[in-house]
Amino acid sequence: MSNSTHGGDTRQSQTPILGQKVLRPRQQVEDALRKAVLDGQLRTGDRLPPETELARQFSVSRPTIREALSALESQGLIRKVPGAGGGSFVQAVDYTALGEVVQESMHNLLRLGSVSFQEVAMARQHLEIPVAVLAASNRTDADLKELRAIHADMKRRTVGDPLIAELDAQFHITIARMSGNRILAALVYALHRESEPVGYLDLTPELGRDTFAQHQRIIKAIADRDPEAAEHAIIEHLSYLRDHIRINMDANASVPV
Repeated sequence: MSNSTHGGDTRQSQTPILGQKVLRPRQQVEDALRKAVLDGQLRTGDRLPPETELARQFSVSRPTIREALSALESQGLIRKVPGAGGGSFVQAVDYTALGEVVQESMHNLLRLGSVSFQEVAMARQHLEIPVAVLAASNRTDADLKELRAIHADMKRRTVGDPLIAELDAQFHITIARMSGNRILAALVYALHRESEPVGYLDLTPELGRDTFAQHQRIIKAIADRDPEAAEHAIIEHLSYLRDHIRINMDANASVPV
């Protein structure tokens, strides 16, 4: 009797587990499309089939397809373009895409007043210091050539040129990419785009000359592969900008509306 019971227990323990989690149709569609993007079946820039075609392929309703696509859009895997020539397109799955997602979230937080410009600017500055140090250690000759080209383009423009702000952002984002740390690069991309210092400054020829000279010192430190000098140069530059931004914002706040 004892042996029979033991044998019964053994047979029961060997019984295969047949059950598995049953997913909702929306989750199944979302998982299948996500896998297609991450596996490379759908590449960056590819346009997904229309909702009606996806509904036919998956044998689900169009609202189910819309829910799945909305979930993928919130994850930064696809983007929806309205209009006759629009649709759902595969996003780049890299650090730039991460930066764009973070930037959009940061933009919404700033617009809602959940965080202040000063908080975003301070976070960016704290990140840009180690980024410059890493760039001095990890930069390549091609990186340096690109940074110098951006700097030269800035030199050719006047302080009133609307492209100055974009070139300044490119300068700092390029240094972030040179760091070799893609997460840092993505965060600097997002934070710098949302707290672009030049956009908060009353640009003058003197300020233009000062920032240009500071950029030169940053480039030299990176070119010399001198992390300590890079740290000193970026702190000098960021402190200078922070002081001028504070003066400008205080002056604007005191102007009666």
